This record gives sequence, structure tokens and C-alpha cells, in this order.
Amino acid sequence: MKSRICRHVRKLNAYVPGEQMAGRGVIKLNTNETPYPPSPRVAAAIRRFRAADLRLYPDPAWRALRAALADRHAVSPEQVFVGNGSDEILRLITLAFVEDTGSLAMFTPSYSLYDTLAAARNVPMRKTPLAPDFGWQLPPRTFQASVFFLACPNNPTGVAYPAVAVRRLAERFRGILVIDEAYADFAEADHLELARTRPNVLVLRTLSKSYALAGARLGYAIGPVPLIAALMTLKDSYNVNRLTQAAALAAVTDRAYQQKLVARIRETRRMLADALADLAFEVTPSDANFLWVRPTRIGARTLFDALRERRILVRYNPADWHPDYLRITVGTGREVAALLKAIRAIQGGAR
Repeated sequence: MKSRICRHVRKLNAYVPGEQMAGRGVIKLNTNETPYPPSPRVAAAIRRFRAADLRLYPDPAWRALRAALADRHAVSPEQVFVGNGSDEILRLITLAFVEDTGSLAMFTPSYSLYDTLAAARNVPMRKTPLAPDFGWQLPPRTFQASVFFLACPNNPTGVAYPAVAVRRLAERFRGILVIDEAYADFAEADHLELARTRPNVLVLRTLSKSYALAGARLGYAIGPVPLIAALMTLKDSYNVNRLTQAAALAAVTDRAYQQKLVARIRETRRMLADALADLAFEVTPSDANFLWVRPTRIGARTLFDALRERRILVRYNPADWHPDYLRITVGTGREVAALLKAIRAIQGGAR
């Protein structure tokens, strides 16, 4: 038994995060972090935090944070699950709702962690392709799986799917539809209403992006009470530490700051998209805090390497995504200007 398990683990392809280059002067546009600090209320909450309290376990039911999130999304606290990042919740979903004979499903290309979760669970991953422009394409009616992971807006494309189309999928899909809305705050709309009303829909959110708390690791799910209760039975006893709960509560209660941060990133996203289009990039319309682009004057890999030599990191993942495309996080105005200057120099030298 042990050797069989070890052989299975060795076969897994682990999810590979974006590179973390050491040293000063790095422009990091490869992991979709927010380039601005979190709400000042977060810093204040951390200053008030007593180190002596770390001797105590955190609240296992995250009561204060759970109540704030429930109020924020007009649901009951029993409809909220809080995790150590949304990635923990994705893993728990594969344990709670996928039988040993079951399967997972996803669009392609999408978040490559989904593949790793299927392999770890030792179940098939059933993939359905997006349209040629990376837009919506309804899976065939015969398509079946235990759980469908639907990233919306999608990662890496940044495309948000129409509400009518997603609702139609939720109504005809017999398994659990997990709508991974890590980037929803940068979009024009979301699908939370399905989580409030449909018995088979969970919506996942994170504080890593629009709340600028990637380092704190806090994600949450909204959904029907029976699904949330199932996740509660499988979670680690104390899955979210005390300091993260305090920081997250402070961030969630400062809605005005979050809205200003999102508006700033949206404006920079528009400017970056226009500038890249002027440089002959194909730019997929984005509802996220990043752009999915195809350079036409120089190969994606060549541009990725040339930018990296200049200590500018963007994301290139040909194995799981598309060999002709790069994903570029929206940085500060200064970072974006440096990126564009570098691209102009690289393309000029390639002539």
C-alpha cells in the first residue's frame, strides 16, 4: 500500500507558482498581486494585535470574520466558509464532493491548480475547450462530472462569462458547480446570486487580490448550508490563524478603500491594454487585474526571456496555457511605464 501511494505521489505534477526573483529592482507582474498596500485599517489591526495572544488557538469558526463576510454578501453566517486561501477550499471540495469513482471538470485553458487537485485525488479531469477567442462555450449536454471548476473571470485569460450562460450551466449540470471568483471585484458583475439560490453552486472569493492580502492567505466560500456544512466537517480544526483573521476583518470592513483600489487598477488596466494594442499585441478584453496578450512582432517566449533579463517578470506557462500568450499583471503606473519602455526596446532590437 505504502509503495503504491508513493508511486502515485511521484507521478503528480505540482502546481508551479510564478517566479519569486530575489533582489532589489524587480518589477513583479507575474502573480496577480495587487501593487498597492492593503487598507490602513489592516496596519492598525496588526499594531493592536498582542503577540502574547499567539499562545492561544484561533477561533475555529472565525465568528467575527464570518459575520462580516455574511453581512457583506447578504447571506447567513452558516452560508460562509473561511479557508487558508481559496486553494485550501478547492482541495476540501475535492474531498467532500468527489467520489473515488468520480471526476472533476474545467474549461481549458484555466487555472492549472485544478489539474493538480484532480491528480492528487486520483480522479479524471474532464476538460472542455473555450471558444477560439477564449470566450464562453457551453459544454455538451452529455458532459458529466462530480465537480466543475469554473474560474470567472478566468485565469489566465481574464474573460468573464455571461450571467445567462453560467446560470444555464448551473441548472443543467448535475454535480457541484464551483465558481472561482478570485478576480470578480475587478469585473462588472458576479455570480453570487447563484450561490444564494442554487443548491449545487459554491462561489469562492479571496482577499489576495482586491484586498491586497495575498501574504495573509485568506479565502472564503459562499453557498447553500448543506455544502458549507460538508466543508466544515473536513477542515483542519484551526485552519485560519489569529493574525490573519484580525487583518482580514479589518480589510473587509473598509469597503471604501477597496473600491478605490479596484478603480485605480481598472484604469491602469485600460491604459496598459491600449498601449499594448498600439505595440501590435493582441489583447484579450479583461475583467481581472491582469491581461492575456499575444505579441505579434516577437515570440512570447522570446519576449518573456528578454523581459526577465531586465528583471521584469511576467507569466509564461506554455505547458498548461498557450505557447503564444503571456499573462501580465496590472502594476503601478510606474511599473507599467517601465514594462512598456522595455517592450519597445526589445521589439526595436528584434527588427
